[in-house]
Amino acid sequence: MTHTATVTLPGADYPEIRDGVRRICADFPGSYWRELDERDAYPTDFVQAMTQAGYLAALIPQEYGGAGLPLRAAGVVLEEIHACGGNASATHAQMYTMGTLLRHGSQAQKETYLPQIAAGTLRLQAFGVSEPTSGTDTTRLKTRAVRDGDSYVVNGQKIWTSRALHSDLMLLLARTTPLEEVERRTDGLSVFLVDMRETVGNGMTIRPIKVMINHNTTEVFFDNMRIPASSLVGQEGKGLRHIMDGMNAERILVSHESIGDAKWFTRAGVRYANDRVVFNRPIGQNQGIQFPIAKAYAAAQAAELMVCHASEMFEAGMPCGEQANLAKLLSSEAAWEAAEACMQTFGGFGYAREYDVERKWRECRVQRTAPISTNLILSYVAEHVLGLPRSY
Repeated sequence: MTHTATVTLPGADYPEIRDGVRRICADFPGSYWRELDERDAYPTDFVQAMTQAGYLAALIPQEYGGAGLPLRAAGVVLEEIHACGGNASATHAQMYTMGTLLRHGSQAQKETYLPQIAAGTLRLQAFGVSEPTSGTDTTRLKTRAVRDGDSYVVNGQKIWTSRALHSDLMLLLARTTPLEEVERRTDGLSVFLVDMRETVGNGMTIRPIKVMINHNTTEVFFDNMRIPASSLVGQEGKGLRHIMDGMNAERILVSHESIGDAKWFTRAGVRYANDRVVFNRPIGQNQGIQFPIAKAYAAAQAAELMVCHASEMFEAGMPCGEQANLAKLLSSEAAWEAAEACMQTFGGFGYAREYDVERKWRECRVQRTAPISTNLILSYVAEHVLGLPRSY
């Protein structure tokens, strides 16, 4: 008796979602992203198209007007955007910030905001965590939120708060109990859902930061910003735990973007290597061109398996810190290896903007730094997986 196993390979699952995203991306070719890049402009039309198709509500439960899809499906959306040559930075935050609101938000908060976010009438794309002085040492952030009757008064500063100028809501982490008054430094932090329509110009000031990629990032200042006490998400003092619940999801989601980048670079490199003729032969015939592309392809294939594994564990409700971090590490490194191979294949033409290689090359590099750097992942693996002494 012959048994036939049905196996859905990575890159072949959710075919309807992949086809749908590709159709949308076809209306937003490289020229669209190049023009935005030159102006440091926000991809409003693209975000609207993705919203209208329902993709930005992928993780919102159906009872609130969303699709109620698993994390892997949302990741596939982001992967395909990058594989088609676009950039999902204006869409992914709305996905990964959703976890904190879904898990820890009050029923009133969810009923008020989630249907509007799903419908596209509200944007939740700003995430205020990082600060100039504390960096990744989140427990030492200095932004303070002090309870005053039915309000909190917020003072402080955030940096690298991307899309703040294009968002209606911000998920904000602030210290509600001074660091010297808590037993554990992870305590005393609280998370708030801030309605920026009411606070911009009324205690909140946003300033754009010029960077090497079009990431619409900003620094945000809070000067006696008053927000209602109902803005608190979950328990006061437990905010770090609340947002960390979504960290694994965030790392898995951005890993999909790196996989998409690796696929784009590999396809572009192969296509150019086959078409470009030097010394009366296609340059792809040379092993000096073949081997870097093939090696990058192998690394991306392996990384994609880890991304899928991490997604499966997350959906099963299993501890997946190791897998999520490894997925982020391996996928970002694979994307960079593919970017380097593609850039080298194109040679001088890789610097020409019309080919989109230099833009994608710049964009994919950020994944090795954010939302968590490669070195911090290695420190996590060394200490929490391998049992080596704590390094920081």
